[in-house]
Amino acid sequence: MNFYDNSEQLTKEQKKLVKKIVIGAIGIIIALILVFGSFRTINSGQVGIRVRFGKVVSTQMNEGVNFKIPLIEKIVKMNIQVQKVEVETSSASKDLQDVNMKLAVNYRVDGTKATELYRNVGTNYDEVVLQPAIQESIKAVTSQYTAEELITNRSEVSKKCMETLQSKVEKYGLTIDNFNITNFNFSAEFNKAIEEKQVAEQKVLTAKQELEKEKIEAEKKIVKAEAEKKANEMKQQTLTDNIIKEKFIDKWNGELPKVSGSNSILNINDLLK
Repeated sequence: MNFYDNSEQLTKEQKKLVKKIVIGAIGIIIALILVFGSFRTINSGQVGIRVRFGKVVSTQMNEGVNFKIPLIEKIVKMNIQVQKVEVETSSASKDLQDVNMKLAVNYRVDGTKATELYRNVGTNYDEVVLQPAIQESIKAVTSQYTAEELITNRSEVSKKCMETLQSKVEKYGLTIDNFNITNFNFSAEFNKAIEEKQVAEQKVLTAKQELEKEKIEAEKKIVKAEAEKKANEMKQQTLTDNIIKEKFIDKWNGELPKVSGSNSILNINDLLK
């Protein structure tokens, strides 16, 4: 009888001990959760947005280990590094040609405005703000150029798109670092017209080059002919002078003219008669 009583008593004590152990373990776990939940690490290239009971607190956390109130506050991380978004879009040119484009835009969140961006837009600012603004900007700019001008002035178009886009998103705390139009694509009819125009221009250029070549060759011939003519004239003059000298020598009797005076002139031609 005493044996059973002791066994029953021992079981009750064990249950109390187990209960204490469980409660202690739960307490330790809760304490650990509270301790580790009181700190949040913000990595380089990030800022932390402090949210308390769903409301954004103005205090912004920078990179490093930061304290927060456990179970009451949460920290939302925002990327402030340069990010890239690629967009495919279509618009119309000034001459009403359909233009399909591929764009690559580099942007970043202004770290000093990250809290306001999260408060007003949230973390999906790419879809809510940036991409619609890109679509609006490209349509506004391409409507100022003809389809051919979009091709020949691509860098200028990209620059205007970047400036237009920046003016639309800067109020949200976004900064555009680069705007590239990676590809233009027009209708088959327009592409054919451009190709035919390029072929025609190439033919005109070739004809001009041939004409210029012929002109240069003609000028060379003229120069050569004039040089030959001048050489012949000089040769002819030389021959004439030599002939005159020979005739003079043949008719000269070796005596000098005996006439003198200011009005007396030795006329070689008279000797040659």
